[in-house]
Amino acid sequence: MDGEAAAAPDPLDLVFAALSDPIRRSILERLDGESLLVSEIAAAYAVTLQAVSRHIQVLVHAGLITQARTGRISRCSLEAGPIAEAAVWINRYSKYWDAQFQTLADQLLAIEDRRK
Repeated sequence: MDGEAAAAPDPLDLVFAALSDPIRRSILERLDGESLLVSEIAAAYAVTLQAVSRHIQVLVHAGLITQARTGRISRCSLEAGPIAEAAVWINRYSKYWDAQFQTLADQLLAIEDRRK
């Protein structure tokens, strides 16, 4: 670099990177509608508490969960906003899927009509 500060990562990049791991997606599913202690989250996985804590930090960094600490106790809660932003980005491309599904539906109807 030529003295410039590194650009902050795009929030959408952080969300997609966080969602790329099955354990992190599973943690988000467990937090849907409830707040859990880190130890409660970790109990569901066959990895160390330290590994789960690292996954949680990735999710926190992406803004997908928040952590509230009381002494040594840490409670995690889902933050759905970044997921909604990712869904909006993905849905911009639904017009391409819709066209493909319509073509498939038309073909299936044509096959059904020929059978009759």
